[in-house]
Amino acid sequence: MPKHPAIRALLLLLILFAAIQAVPYGHAHTNPPVTAEPNWPSPEVRALAARACFDCHSHQTRWPWYTSVAPMSWLAQRDVNEGREKLNFSAWDKPQRKAHDAAGEVREAEMPPWFYLPAHSEARLSAAEKSALAEGLATIAASVPGGEHSRKRADDDD
Repeated sequence: MPKHPAIRALLLLLILFAAIQAVPYGHAHTNPPVTAEPNWPSPEVRALAARACFDCHSHQTRWPWYTSVAPMSWLAQRDVNEGREKLNFSAWDKPQRKAHDAAGEVREAEMPPWFYLPAHSEARLSAAEKSALAEGLATIAASVPGGEHSRKRADDDD
């Protein structure tokens, strides 16, 4: 072991980094089959959702190289699991408990989250694109049971 504390610390960090690569992150990065998509109001709205939402909210996730390196692999897998659980554009045949919140979260710039954007510039939407996506998501939510109530509530917030 080297005597210099900085070199010793660096060596320990490298060993720790190598060791955590063996720690599984629960599930392999997979994309299950698409079972059903919403009735998109337009191809443009679907394209905006694909750019800004699908990585976490669909079974069409892109898994960049860094999502295979711990600890980023753990964070990415957690985010995708949570995103798919809350709203999944690829499993529209199942209940979508957050469908009614999606438009408001886009309008309020809560989605996509700030930490996602630096590595995913394609998810940055202009004001016009955000507006179009939010309106499209509101239209989709209105077709989900309970959607009209949620849409009225979102419109009242404007």
